[in-house]
Amino acid sequence: MPTVGVKRDLLFKALGRTYTDVEFDELCFEFGLELDEITSEKEIISKEQGDSKASGASDIVLYKIDVPANRYDLLCLEGLVRGLQVFKNTLDAPRYRRVSPTSGEPQKLIITEETAAVRPHAVAAVLRDITFTQERYDSFIELQEKLHQNICRKRSLVAIGTHDLDTISGPFTYTAKPPGDISFKPLSQTKEYTATQLMSLYKTDSHLRHYLHIIEDKPVYPVIYDSNGVVLSMPPIINGDHSKITLKTKNVFIECTATDLTKAKIVLDMMVTMFSEYCSQPFTVEEAEVVCPDGKTCKYPELAYRKEKLSSEFINKKVGINESTEKIAQLLTRMCLLSQPTGAGDEIEVEIPPTRSDVIHACDIMEDAAMAYGFNNITRTTPRTYTVANQFPLNKLTELLRQDLAAAGFTEALNFALCSQEDIADKLGKKISETKAAHISNPKTAEFQVARTTLLPGLLKTIAANRKMPLPLKLFEISDVVLKDETKDVGARNCRRFCAVYYNKSPGFEVIHGLLDRTMQLLEVKSVRGDGYHIQAADDSTFFPGRCAEIFVRGKSVGRLGVLHPDVINRFELTMPCSALEMDIEPFLGLTAETTLTHDVPMQEVVKHEFPTQDQSLQAPSSRPTSTKTVFGDMSTPVGLKALNDFLADKSYMEGFAASQADTAVFDAIPSPPSSTFCHLRRWYNHIKSFQRERANLPTAKSQLVLAATPPASANTSDDEIDLFGSDDEDSAEAARIKEERLAEYAAKKSKKPALIAKSSILLDVKPWDDETDMGRLEECVRSVSMDGLLWGQSKLVPVGYGIKKLQIGCVVEDDKVGTDLLEEAITAFEEYVQSVDVAAFNKI
Repeated sequence: MPTVGVKRDLLFKALGRTYTDVEFDELCFEFGLELDEITSEKEIISKEQGDSKASGASDIVLYKIDVPANRYDLLCLEGLVRGLQVFKNTLDAPRYRRVSPTSGEPQKLIITEETAAVRPHAVAAVLRDITFTQERYDSFIELQEKLHQNICRKRSLVAIGTHDLDTISGPFTYTAKPPGDISFKPLSQTKEYTATQLMSLYKTDSHLRHYLHIIEDKPVYPVIYDSNGVVLSMPPIINGDHSKITLKTKNVFIECTATDLTKAKIVLDMMVTMFSEYCSQPFTVEEAEVVCPDGKTCKYPELAYRKEKLSSEFINKKVGINESTEKIAQLLTRMCLLSQPTGAGDEIEVEIPPTRSDVIHACDIMEDAAMAYGFNNITRTTPRTYTVANQFPLNKLTELLRQDLAAAGFTEALNFALCSQEDIADKLGKKISETKAAHISNPKTAEFQVARTTLLPGLLKTIAANRKMPLPLKLFEISDVVLKDETKDVGARNCRRFCAVYYNKSPGFEVIHGLLDRTMQLLEVKSVRGDGYHIQAADDSTFFPGRCAEIFVRGKSVGRLGVLHPDVINRFELTMPCSALEMDIEPFLGLTAETTLTHDVPMQEVVKHEFPTQDQSLQAPSSRPTSTKTVFGDMSTPVGLKALNDFLADKSYMEGFAASQADTAVFDAIPSPPSSTFCHLRRWYNHIKSFQRERANLPTAKSQLVLAATPPASANTSDDEIDLFGSDDEDSAEAARIKEERLAEYAAKKSKKPALIAKSSILLDVKPWDDETDMGRLEECVRSVSMDGLLWGQSKLVPVGYGIKKLQIGCVVEDDKVGTDLLEEAITAFEEYVQSVDVAAFNKI
């Protein structure tokens, strides 16, 4: 929305009364505007440039008012005051008239055919006998700039030129010439320049440099001359200094050159209607003739009034009110739409003035009636028609993936859609020209220069900001990137992508690969070439050479995964290896967006947590079982390994979708790391190997996958099994010695083993009084309870409702020394913080 800045005192003077800030804010809301900010010139400069620069600035109060983008008649003080006065019934809407000159012929603007190559259209008008003051002059210039930035699309569609008519003489010629043939003294300069020199001069101008691209590549530049050969302007860049307007100017010649004739007519109408009230004959505009290259003559400004008819029933029904035809006509008249009943039923005739170019449909008139009635005055009612909304398929797919990726142990991040050029190019080892990035034409900061083309930089910056968090860091994001696309009407398109990173002391490629397999499983895409998905080696400057793979789905590339290049990691101020995965998810939309992705995912298991003691947490992982027999075969043979490899081709774990004791059992049954021939098995093996520290806390297995070892031979060995050629005394001495050593070691360990102590794992729910209780202090109080045989464990805050959270804390106790009653009594002693204590879980160890 455009923002119009007006001086408060000047505004109130024009309105004929004063308002408090609250009253004026309410008036703006009723009229469909918004009072955005109350400030001053000094405050603005102080905020943007510092207090030192603002020392001599004005303290006059400014109102910053947000105006609807299509209400061009409200972009200046004059139009704003006029609209509010008509709305408050203190002024009748003025009638704008185009008049002929009192003496002589109308001013003429002749368009030559050379302009067709650059800006083929032009319109013109004259404000005769106008009186300027400093405030009126400033508003006149500011309106031009507002229109240039709004409907004129930064002068690319329309450019406005205003001239002191008394310093020039008609008829005027609008033509186009090579830049070397155009020479004049531009506004605010002291000497003449050619058009070529001006283009070089203004390349460093903070204001005009933004418009140079409109014509700089054209073979000819547009220019307007008077009958004496004096240059009025070189649109859309600069006016000539000879015809500049001042406070003493009495007659203003306004010309608008354009590539869109309709827009030019609207702009000209706005300029003359807003300031014609300062002419000797208010609200009159002197016409000008425009001669087209084909000889056709048109008179401007048009100042066309048009009439539309609609029924009061239409407005009542759409707005949700029940007003008479006369009442609705009055409401529309308050919005500068002169209306009256026609007498034919409930029909209303509405006259649309030249200032209301935003009214193009009956719905626009209905909206103005609703605004005049007051949105707050419309009675709230229940809709008569009920419809069932359907989630956007792409968003539905995104939400389903987010849930399962979070269940896989990854944390979701949400980053800005804008980033710096360095983030998507230099830091990733790429050139900015190769990224298809959409650039911001006037970025406010170096951090927001382009729309991101990849999600990876955002996640790496998130990791860099959280380096002190415990490792590993596993993050993912599913969001849009923006890519240039010439086939789209806006030149770019959004693309929904999924990106995940794994940051640890080791690269963890197997973790990212496992996540890819799990994602494909959710999307019901099999790991086969052709109709499924597969990966193959690829080269990418972002990834480490030889550690990058491209993902293909049904023969089409959808993304890449691999280990990031050390240079990329260093540029993001990281110090450890990192693996990443990024791929498009839109190719999967048509197949699975309408089905539940988690149909094969069991409900969340309830795991009884046990909080081990310090001695228990330091115990080494259990030794591997002696058996290599599994349900897949013998893991010491290639046949058994191949069977397991085939089983893991489309699975990440032995059971379900998280690591469990079933995985560790099969892992222990494999005598040595599998070769690269068994790629799926090797991926799974390296992944389960990373769980060695927390393997004791993994969920229990649902089935037995490892078979018992072959039992030893019995004493009743048959004669066929006796080694007839062995010696009875050959190894007896050595065997006896080893047996005696093992028995001695066992006896020594048994003598040191303490007596068995009965212990229990208890999970307590500690509830506070309300949501204002300091939960950190509450946990300190609970942990301050110290007893012989009591060891506090992990804790977390669990939402209860209405913003209240309870403390769930675990502990291990010796049954003979500590009881639950004793614990509850000790904790509830902290009456200031604790309301109650409940035992949530109790397990014998």
